[in-house]
Amino acid sequence: QVQLVEAGGGLVQAGDSLRVSCVVSGRVFSMFAVGWFRQTTGKEREFVGAISRSGDRSYCRESVKGRFTVSRDNVKKTVYLQMNSLKPEDTAVYYCAAKISGSMDIWYDKSSDYGYWGQGTQVTVSS
Repeated sequence: QVQLVEAGGGLVQAGDSLRVSCVVSGRVFSMFAVGWFRQTTGKEREFVGAISRSGDRSYCRESVKGRFTVSRDNVKKTVYLQMNSLKPEDTAVYYCAAKISGSMDIWYDKSSDYGYWGQGTQVTVSS
């Protein structure tokens, strides 16, 4: 059974940095492309960033580009979302999601692409 467990959320001030992690277990980790999404109350879940199986390709949405980075450690079976220069509008529950991908170098930006989800971790940025 595939399980995703996020960690590292918390309360920070605007301008601070935070790194959230996602441990994937249950299948061979290198089979998965992984994405990050976020959701606030009353809004739809939105794509934040994603990384391919190989880790050579990654992408973040325009509103966080230059501040957020997605990376992975295939030995630790973990994907990271490094968030710098955080803003109050980054406040959300952050979810990681995994997809068994046939390609080593494709990332996916639609929630419907992913079959496995974590429980989410709250990130709150105060002004």
